[in-house]
Amino acid sequence: MIYIKNESEIVKMREANRIVGLLLHKMNDFVKPGISTFELDKIAEDFILSQGAKPAFKGYSSSGLPPYPASICTSVNSCIVHGIPSKKVILKKGDIIGIDVGTYKDGFCGDGACTYRVGKVSRDIECLLSVTREALDRAIHQARNGARVGDISYAIGSYVKQQGFFIADQLTGHGIGKQMHEEPIVSNNGMKKKGPRLRKGMTLAIEPMVNIGTNRVREVGWEFFVKDNSLSAHYEKTILITDKEAEILSEYEA
Repeated sequence: MIYIKNESEIVKMREANRIVGLLLHKMNDFVKPGISTFELDKIAEDFILSQGAKPAFKGYSSSGLPPYPASICTSVNSCIVHGIPSKKVILKKGDIIGIDVGTYKDGFCGDGACTYRVGKVSRDIECLLSVTREALDRAIHQARNGARVGDISYAIGSYVKQQGFFIADQLTGHGIGKQMHEEPIVSNNGMKKKGPRLRKGMTLAIEPMVNIGTNRVREVGWEFFVKDNSLSAHYEKTILITDKEAEILSEYEA
């Protein structure tokens, strides 16, 4: 069942996602060569708690896996998503890192992700990041009252394929609200005019995960890697379906 939020619930969704957007913005100051992903996780957890929220990922359970052990996901280079922060993973110049943030406040969840450059990166990486961001923007443009989930999926998948990149298998966006993952599933590949209809008051986390070398993935516990060890990028925003253009809830606003 797809959960339509009322006005008071939307206010709470805005607040949970405001924290996400602000934290993702602040991480620009900390993603530098020499820092560990463990340190980034500690910085993020402290900030989330300072905002009166809780890290939604920490302790999150999924079938067959132990509870997720950290407050954010830190996915470096060929790690697509769900990278677990570690003292042993030290960022170096030329890396990229996808940081995924989840918050829980007043009964509602926030979710968002951004891929960061660690110093100067190659032209191929710049192209990967640009395509992934553009795919997300195109998807959000399709997210309108009366459209279908498949319109979002098609916008992502068709553009990524046209640009010569690959959508990571198995990994999707999702509805979000009282729970981090709610209906509907928002695939990164799909057909126009297919799937559930979008209605005012729906909140969705749209998140293209784009690989350079192949669509195939390799799972190691929580973590997903590109099968051929090529690079991957991940951007995510939580949006609200309105009468007009979608409202981006997890966007940083100065």
